[in-house]
Amino acid sequence: MTPVSSKQYTDDVSLLMVLIDTNPLFWSSTAAPLSFSNFLSQVISFLNSILLLNQLNQVMVIATGLNSCAYIYDSSSGPTNHRVETLLQKLEEFVVKDEELSNGNNDNDAFDGIGSSLLSGSYSVALCYIQRVFRSGSLHPQPWILCMHGSQDGPGQYVAIMNSIFSAQRSMVPIDSCVIGSHHSAFLQQASYITGGVYLKPQQLDGLFQYLTTVFATDLHSRSFLQLPKPVGVDFRASCFCHKNTIDMGYICSVCLSIFCKHHKKCSTCGSVFGQPQTSVSTLNQKRKGTDY
Repeated sequence: MTPVSSKQYTDDVSLLMVLIDTNPLFWSSTAAPLSFSNFLSQVISFLNSILLLNQLNQVMVIATGLNSCAYIYDSSSGPTNHRVETLLQKLEEFVVKDEELSNGNNDNDAFDGIGSSLLSGSYSVALCYIQRVFRSGSLHPQPWILCMHGSQDGPGQYVAIMNSIFSAQRSMVPIDSCVIGSHHSAFLQQASYITGGVYLKPQQLDGLFQYLTTVFATDLHSRSFLQLPKPVGVDFRASCFCHKNTIDMGYICSVCLSIFCKHHKKCSTCGSVFGQPQTSVSTLNQKRKGTDY
């Protein structure tokens, strides 16, 4: 038998970056449809199934907290028999550290006012790791990101999240989204739609493991032969840079594309000076009628 180290990577070898939402405000609220321990046990079973599908598959788990994010598991390091123990230990250490940061942070903007998780940071960490894999050689597993998120969207992270989404699109890295909260996520909808990933909000989270194995365990090569779930609609609304509110219509800076819900004399992002807002057609007609007399 050919040693694993000398085998060529094939099109069904995967590098799965799993982003786990560890936000204590979400898991302790009524919006959480299941306990965190139940959720974690099903996720661990899913990770084991990914590694069993192919001995060359790799799994990286990133925890997403309130104020920080960090790697908590890497399947390529350490013996497999200590896989669960390592993950749980690192996760516990991360939750304690993130809670200490939360207690020491009195800035409400860090929570976006609604206790959102640091999703933008997790995206950035995952993409940095993937770029390192790309530069390691011409042969590498096919990477994709699976975001398991339950917290509400943080409008203050809109710019950073969209930058990560476009970076993933340029690198041809799909972002799968599994929403475990009670409401849909506009950020995750846009991430999956733009990058060609799968967006799914399971109806019965008691069977989360079945959703994960039947939908998200499929490698990128095999997805072209399958009919995976497609979202009914995508919320493309943006968040304004001035008040961090989700808006349907607004003002856009022609230089840096910053979005504002109200007209400003100057762009707060790049400093460009704006002209006067255009007057409506009805107002112009009234002015013209007034001058005729």
